[in-house]
Amino acid sequence: MLTNLSENNSIIKHYLTQIRDKEIQKDTLRFRKNLFRIAQILAYEISKKLNYETVHTETPLATVETSIIQEKPIICSILRAGLVMHEGFLDFYDQSDSAFVSAYRKHSSPGEFEIVVEYMASPSLKDKTIILIDPMLATGRSMYLAYQALCKHGKPKNVFIASLIASEQGLVYVQRFMPNATIITAAIDKDLNENSYIMPGLGDAGDLAYGIKL
Repeated sequence: MLTNLSENNSIIKHYLTQIRDKEIQKDTLRFRKNLFRIAQILAYEISKKLNYETVHTETPLATVETSIIQEKPIICSILRAGLVMHEGFLDFYDQSDSAFVSAYRKHSSPGEFEIVVEYMASPSLKDKTIILIDPMLATGRSMYLAYQALCKHGKPKNVFIASLIASEQGLVYVQRFMPNATIITAAIDKDLNENSYIMPGLGDAGDLAYGIKL
């Protein structure tokens, strides 16, 4: 299942316009704030797809029938770019546990690279719902390899993928190798350039949020 929130007009398009603008990007605080806001919107959209149970709540005046989420989804971010979005999700799912995976591109020559997964911290995922967060779903390989690494801690029963911008190629890759995942993205861009960066995209989300890495 795939949801593209840019198919309809909403405030998310306003934030996306700012987050893509190379002049506005110079304000790192605003970049992080908009990334945080978009993460909250994605978290809300995912909440519509979770399972709920009915409970009875005592107000000061009477008993009312209400609903709560049946379980606490585990929030997992791919480091380091996913950290800002991670906080946005935890604002919504404030009782959830967290997981983290580092996945980076190790370049062997211009345009050629392998995805390296080096660090992972995760609770048990066995039969849990997990939300995987990566701002830029480019080739899809980082997402899939991170998921494979996480499954060493148990196979989750439900998988959600949240991204800021996804490429069409990345979506095809993830849907092929993770067919049961539900994907929610703020926007879909058509192309990847020769270095496998999303076009038109926005650049390197991690660098824009936290500074240029060596």
